[in-house]
Amino acid sequence: MKTYSQNREVQTINEVTSWTLPSLNDILTLPIDELLRRLRTSLSGLSSEEVEERLKVFGYNELEKRQRRTALVEFLLHFKSPLLVILLMAGLISSFFGEIINATIIFSIVFASVFLDFYQESKAEKAAEMLKQRVAVTATVLRDGVKREVRVSEVVPGDVIYLSAGDVVPADARIINAKDLFVDQSALTGESFPVEKTATQLKSYSSSITEWSNYIFMGTSVVSGSATAVVVRTGSSTEYGKIARRLVAREPETEFQRGIRSFGYMIMQVTFFLVLFVFFINALYMRSILESFLFAVALAVGLTPGLLPMIVSVNLSKGAVFMAKKGVIVKRLAAIQNFGSMDVLCMDKTGTLTENRIKLLLYVDINGEKSDKVLLYSYLNSYYQTGLKSPLDEAILKFEEIDVKDYRKIDEVPFDFIRRRLSIVVENQNQRFMATKGAPEEIAKICSYCETGSTIVDITDETRRKIEQRYVELSGEGYRVLAVAYKRLREDKPVYTAGDENEMVFLGFLAFLDPPKETAKESLKLLKNAGIELKILTGDNELVTRKVCEYLGFEIKGIITESEIAQMHDDSLERVVEEVNVFCRVTPVQKDRIINALKSNGHIVGFLGDGINDAPSLKSADVGISVENAVDVAKESADIVLSRTDLTVLYDGVLEGRKTLGNTMKYIMMGVSSNFGNMFSVAGASLFLPFLPMLPIQILLNNLLYDLSQSTIPTDEVDQEYIEKPKRWDIQFI
Repeated sequence: MKTYSQNREVQTINEVTSWTLPSLNDILTLPIDELLRRLRTSLSGLSSEEVEERLKVFGYNELEKRQRRTALVEFLLHFKSPLLVILLMAGLISSFFGEIINATIIFSIVFASVFLDFYQESKAEKAAEMLKQRVAVTATVLRDGVKREVRVSEVVPGDVIYLSAGDVVPADARIINAKDLFVDQSALTGESFPVEKTATQLKSYSSSITEWSNYIFMGTSVVSGSATAVVVRTGSSTEYGKIARRLVAREPETEFQRGIRSFGYMIMQVTFFLVLFVFFINALYMRSILESFLFAVALAVGLTPGLLPMIVSVNLSKGAVFMAKKGVIVKRLAAIQNFGSMDVLCMDKTGTLTENRIKLLLYVDINGEKSDKVLLYSYLNSYYQTGLKSPLDEAILKFEEIDVKDYRKIDEVPFDFIRRRLSIVVENQNQRFMATKGAPEEIAKICSYCETGSTIVDITDETRRKIEQRYVELSGEGYRVLAVAYKRLREDKPVYTAGDENEMVFLGFLAFLDPPKETAKESLKLLKNAGIELKILTGDNELVTRKVCEYLGFEIKGIITESEIAQMHDDSLERVVEEVNVFCRVTPVQKDRIINALKSNGHIVGFLGDGINDAPSLKSADVGISVENAVDVAKESADIVLSRTDLTVLYDGVLEGRKTLGNTMKYIMMGVSSNFGNMFSVAGASLFLPFLPMLPIQILLNNLLYDLSQSTIPTDEVDQEYIEKPKRWDIQFI
């Protein structure tokens, strides 16, 4: 008898590399048999030999890692500041000419500045690692015709995988068959509710991943049901992996860092020409060449605000401490100035402005009146159903605890995707009832009667129109809507089926929403008054987003969707982002495009997000802000994390950021004006005096003592008018 592997033709590595993986369009739209053929696999899965060959071609199913610099390299990179380059050159020159005391003072300034700067900025980049940890450790696959558990890293394109409730999807895959499958992909797409997935091939390709109903994504989780799927993308080729690739990029330089660097180059140029001028003038006066040169070098040091990197770091550190007291945790010190300078804040909706928790908000009859009977029968249905409860069931049960001990469960007719409803049979005081909830259109089909108040009437065409109208109104307001029906059972049976779901009484509707956080409305108002323009970027649909904006009192100036953005060139998008403040169904890549368009227009852009799909935007923004209950990836990608659910801490943090920026600019103004005034005076005096006005060591000590005296500036007060509106770094004022 031949073994499974003997029945399959084992591909060599040359054969594997002779074909490429199908395009996304083909993956989504081809019949499953044709897709399996293109993937060179079958419903029986791959053999062990085929897996080995594919691992050589496609690599392991792992996310890209960032190549980290060693601590020594990170430390040495802190010496690249133009200001420190001036000091290092001055120190080396002093050492060369035997001025050990001068050199010691200069090197002390340099190393004190670098060490403190390195200490404050030192932190590990963990975002890609957090993404890796989120992915499942093992996966159930079909290998050599047998189900087995394998390491996720060994999953390859063409593998047939099995999924059930609670599983984390190990790779991007096309569904072969599914039963009652709901997947939570909110962290990837921003959708509020678990998404129904089926094996049905799509008629056409859509660029929006939220429309890929037959496709499951690495890192998402199965809420309910089960499925068999074929792996089509692994590792960095998955949607998840694309995000990870962008997270390993080095953090962009902030505007303030660019400003400090430009300031350093300006000081370097001024110093160079001044030193040459003073040296040659003193040489013309026939003074000692060595003495003149050392005097010029001392002037260079005196002109340089040598402790600027250290003062900036101390200022940022103290600002971070003050912000921490307000519930704002600063992970990247350099982002504090951008936090204060921020004039546009882009916000994800789900989990940041909203609670990321589905709540039951309405239970009404067809007239829109509150109905306790709708709540009771929906509670019985959710309470007694078996299996993993959906977020909607959890929302019903958490809304109000109802005593149902007098009701005894008799039977259950489970949910399926054809009927799209679930029924529970219960008995109370020797009377049996069937309580059914599900999709409104499916519930309406099995109802012959309708109850309003205490009156039960036959359902007429007019009543059906009224039911449909109420459903459309609730859906149009952004609610997720279920319908509830019941009937008294006249015949006692041990088992009930879908055939018993007939001639039921339509009770009404349940309306669900992921509601805004209590403090969100007040926070947005405070931020707007602080001169910050607000924009919402969400993966959710337009109806839900409009409803949340209504709750928040957020004025919609313009709204645009993913499909419209996909057709825009960057120059068109740069114009549109100034006019529109709500973006719906946007992908992670499009969020990035929107942020970069705003940055191209000269804005300092902040981004507030909490999901995996927000991680690239958190990295791209001038200041990335996340919340305490965000996924680990988002928190690690962010520059700032809000440690409280109260969003007003965001406003408090902005004010502290502006104070920190103000005190930093105060030091630069004082240091530059003092140093330039002193050194130009000394340089000028040297032209007319027959001796040097100050010895090099006196200049160095004066500069060091003055800088140290300014170390208290971070605790200084800032004028109220300075923090009322965003302020930008501007080298022109110097």
